[in-house]
Amino acid sequence: MNSILKVDFIEVGPFQTNCYLVRGNNKAIIIDPGDEFFRIEKLINKYNAEVEKIILTHGHIDHIGAVSQVKNITNALVMIHPDDAGMLTDAKANLSAYHDTEFTIDAADEFINDGDIIEIGGIQLKTLHTPGHTPGGISLLTDGIVFTGDALFWGSIGRTDLPGANHETLINAIKSKLLTLPDETIVYPGHGPQTTIGKEREINPWLI
Repeated sequence: MNSILKVDFIEVGPFQTNCYLVRGNNKAIIIDPGDEFFRIEKLINKYNAEVEKIILTHGHIDHIGAVSQVKNITNALVMIHPDDAGMLTDAKANLSAYHDTEFTIDAADEFINDGDIIEIGGIQLKTLHTPGHTPGGISLLTDGIVFTGDALFWGSIGRTDLPGANHETLINAIKSKLLTLPDETIVYPGHGPQTTIGKEREINPWLI
């Protein structure tokens, strides 16, 4: 594993979304700032991290709720797959309209597509398009680690009973993009505890 790579996370919001701070040489990326901005800000300040990019694994409300506030204090670029871009500006598409209040944010600054490499502080993250939970769901692969958003969890997979979701598409994406990684690859999911690719290949009932 890259010795300069540091990963910290906090669970935020009522859906306990994992928000990740990924650091390399004091430069940083925030993945899925879903809620509780002040806790995210505290995490950033703890390491005096220079956040340059905010990467969204997909566009659901529980993964985008604190984007605008984080952007305001960091001036970081907001990045999302183009197939989920419309969810940022559409309360029904991001599902907030079905909860307490309609919520939208500004359009993303940049799109990221399958195979794109994101560089930050000596770290490279490769974008893997892993649709099925949403059309534009992505995972992010770096040295020995993959951030899977709501595609793959410990012992489970993302929901496919929501608008824009498709079960077969998700299973195909997991098997072709994630289960092809080495067994020892650490999985940092969008919710719940970390796992490994080997463990999921062995015990995940959706993939056996």
